[in-house]
Amino acid sequence: MVHSCCKEETASLTGIALFTGIAATAALASRFRSKKVERLTEMKKARQIAFDKLQRTQRSAEKKDVVPLSENTPMGILLSDVKIDQIYLWEVEHLSKNFKSELPNGFVNVMQDIDYNSNPAPNAPPGFLPSFSFRDESSHHLDDDKKVGTSYNKLISTHECIIANIVRKPGQSGHTKAFIRAGPRENLHFNPQTVNAAIVTCGGLCPGLNNVIREITNSLILMYGIKGKVYGIRGGYKGFYDPAYQPIVLTPELVEDIHHKGGTMLSSSRGGFDLDKIVGFIEKLNIKQLYVIGGDGTHRGAFRIHEGCLAKGLNVSVAGIPKTIDNDVDYIDRSFGFQSAVEAAQEAIRCAKVEASCNLPNGIGIVKLMGRSSGFIAAFATLGSGDVDLCLVPEVPTVLEGDFGCLPHIYKCVKQKGFAVIVVAEGAGEDILGESTETDASGNKKLPAIGEFMKKATEEYFNKMGETATVKYIDPSYMVRSVPANAADSLYCTQLAQNAVHGAMAGFTGFSVGLCNNKLVLLPIPNLVATSPRMMRTTGRTWERVLATTRQPNTVPV
Repeated sequence: MVHSCCKEETASLTGIALFTGIAATAALASRFRSKKVERLTEMKKARQIAFDKLQRTQRSAEKKDVVPLSENTPMGILLSDVKIDQIYLWEVEHLSKNFKSELPNGFVNVMQDIDYNSNPAPNAPPGFLPSFSFRDESSHHLDDDKKVGTSYNKLISTHECIIANIVRKPGQSGHTKAFIRAGPRENLHFNPQTVNAAIVTCGGLCPGLNNVIREITNSLILMYGIKGKVYGIRGGYKGFYDPAYQPIVLTPELVEDIHHKGGTMLSSSRGGFDLDKIVGFIEKLNIKQLYVIGGDGTHRGAFRIHEGCLAKGLNVSVAGIPKTIDNDVDYIDRSFGFQSAVEAAQEAIRCAKVEASCNLPNGIGIVKLMGRSSGFIAAFATLGSGDVDLCLVPEVPTVLEGDFGCLPHIYKCVKQKGFAVIVVAEGAGEDILGESTETDASGNKKLPAIGEFMKKATEEYFNKMGETATVKYIDPSYMVRSVPANAADSLYCTQLAQNAVHGAMAGFTGFSVGLCNNKLVLLPIPNLVATSPRMMRTTGRTWERVLATTRQPNTVPV
C-alpha cells in the first residue's frame, strides 16, 4: 500500500520535472528564434549589398532601355521580347456546384495534433515512447474549447496556380496554360466527422503503391482526424463487388510498415470495371471519398465513377493518383516508382556486363526492360549505367543491318573492347516483328518477344561474319516493378497522397494529382488521359543523351 505522503511527494516531483522540461523547451525555442532572426538579418544585409552593387552598375550603364531600380524592382534586365500576358487555368470540377459544404461557417482547417499524456499506446512495440497516445476519440475538433491542431504553414488560395510552359523564347506567344496548385485549403467541403473513404489499386505493380496507401490512410485519419472508416478495396475494380475480394478497414496501425515492402497490400488486377456495381458499393457504404491508384486506363474508369456519382446525386469526391511503371502518363514530370525501377534495372545491367566481359568469345549481354509504348525506363537505365552500347526503344525504328544498323554497331563494339551490353524496351522492334492483335484484360496489346529476337539476330550476324558470339539474355522485367520504393520515390508518394487528400477534403473531384515543373498540382482527369500514354520525344534531349552515351547510329527519320 502506498501512503498518501508518498503519492504527494511523487506528484510534486512529477510537477517539478514537468515544469523543468517546459522551461528547458521554452529556453531552447527562444535560442532558436534568436538565431533565426540573426540569420534573416544577415541575409537581408547581403541582399541589400547585392542590390546596391547592381544599382551602381546600372547607373553607370549608357543603355537607354535600362529600367531604374527601386526597392521593389526585381534584379536583372527587363526583357521586352519575352513575356506572359494570358494564363488559361485548367479547371477541376468542384462539388460545391452541386452540393453544399458539410461544415459550418467559420470552421478553420488545421492539421490535427497528437496529445501527449501518461497513458501508454496500446500494443506499443519495443522502443516506442510510452508517453505517446492518440487523441481521445471523445475530443471533437469542431468544438472551439477542445480544438487540437497545428496551423498549416501555407494554405492555397483561389486561382493559385503553376505555369505549365516555363521555358519562354523571344517572340513566343504570350499565353500559356496553368494547373491548380495542390495543397491544403482554408475551406473544406467535407466534415471529417462523417467521412468514409475507399482506396483501390488497379493494373500492374509499381514501386511505391504501399507508400501511397499508407500515406492516404494516415493523412485522412491523423492529419484530418476523420471519424469514419477507410476501406481498402482488394483486387482492383473487381473488389467493389466480387465476394472473393472482401474489403478491409485500413488503420494507421495496419499500414504502419507496409511502405517497406514492394507490391500492394490490397492486391491488384486488370479489368473488372462495372460502373453500376461500383457506384452501388459507394452508395451502400456511404463513401464520401474514393482514391483510385492506376494508369491512364484506370483513370478513365475513375472519371466514369465520378460522372456516375454525380448522376445519382452522390456527394462524392473521386481522386486519382497516376501509377505507371513506364512513366507514360502525360503532363506530369514523372510517375511514382519510376526512379526505383530505373535503380533496380542497374543491377541487371551490371550482371549483363559481367556476363559479357567474362564469357569468350565475343561476349554480349542483353537486358530486356519494361516499356510498352515508351522507352523511358530503358533510356534512363542506360544513362544511369554508362555501360550500355545499344539501347532500343519503341519510339525509334530498329534497323538491324546497313550503315545505320545496330548489329554492325555491336560487332564494332565487341571488336574494340571485347564485349558489348544491349538494353531493349519490351515494346521495341514492332516495325520489324509486327504488331500483335491479342490483348490482355486491360486492352493492352501483347508484345512480340524482342529480347529473344535480338539474341538470335546477334548470334546469326556474328555467324555471317565467320565468328561466334556468346550471348547472355537477362529478363528482369517484373523484378524492377516489384521492389520497394527508394527514398526519392517514398518522398514523392507521400507528397502525392497528402495532396490527393487535401484536394478531396476541399471538395475537388474528377481530378488527379501530379508533379508538374517540380510543383504538386491538381489535373482534370479528361485532360490528363487525352494524350496518354505519352512517348519519349526522339528529337528531345533525353534521346540525344542516349546517343551520346552509347554512340549507336541514330535511326530517327529526318
